[in-house]
Amino acid sequence: MFLLFFYTFIILGHRPKPTDLISCQLTFIHIMMILTGGDIWLTDIFEILKIENDFKCKTIFYISRVMRGLSICTTCLLSVVQAVTISPSTSLLAKFKQKLKEYMIYSFLGMWSFNLIFSSNRIFYVGAYTNVSVTNQMKVTKFCSLLPKNYIIRGLILMGSISRDVFLVGVMLTTSTYMVIILCRHQRQCKYLHSISHLRASPEKRATQTILLLVVFFVVMYWVDFIISSTSALLWMYDPVILIIQKFVMHAYPTITPLVQITSDNRIIILLENMHSKYHENFF
Repeated sequence: MFLLFFYTFIILGHRPKPTDLISCQLTFIHIMMILTGGDIWLTDIFEILKIENDFKCKTIFYISRVMRGLSICTTCLLSVVQAVTISPSTSLLAKFKQKLKEYMIYSFLGMWSFNLIFSSNRIFYVGAYTNVSVTNQMKVTKFCSLLPKNYIIRGLILMGSISRDVFLVGVMLTTSTYMVIILCRHQRQCKYLHSISHLRASPEKRATQTILLLVVFFVVMYWVDFIISSTSALLWMYDPVILIIQKFVMHAYPTITPLVQITSDNRIIILLENMHSKYHENFF
């Protein structure tokens, strides 16, 4: 929530960097993933409002799946934009720098439209848990279960998810490799100009290193989650222990990401230091 307010303030009141717009959306997505992924917060709200379980399950699973898709799309976009930002003026990517914000608006619209439509199958194949032995449902939470679907439909959905994920992860790994090459080249050039002991990482370099760390962590966590989900869907079985592991993996990335962002952004560190100083001035 702190990051969401911070990036919103930056976007509305200052000159935001292209990555600020993406980070703001990524923060919102992760908040929604935490609210829906644990089947806790929204479930309590629905119970207070006395909303029936079937609608509750469809809503939670749909939002969770949309946010999961948006997470990988937004992380990929963040990697691409940073690669364009640090690219040398002589590279082919340099010509996209001037219109990054314009391209990002179209990317946001495309990502949201695609994931809202692609994840709509959750509305039809998720429902309130009743009796597994009678309806052949697969129980995944205390109140919700996946409804059986045709093998062809299940295969098409799985192939669509695999195709999307392989493409986006491939783009992330390609742009990450490109950024590593740029950083190594820059490091070698700096060695001829300065002593390494006196070098300080530039904001661009710190931002690039942060994004590389997030991408690597995301790829590992995402594919572990994807393997668990795909295996459970194919075998039509969810072991309680496997479900706990999957929930931990799902929450690892949205939990670690804001901590990495806070510790790597000098603007946030300066803001927190100023708040700390004012607190001491007022109360001590």
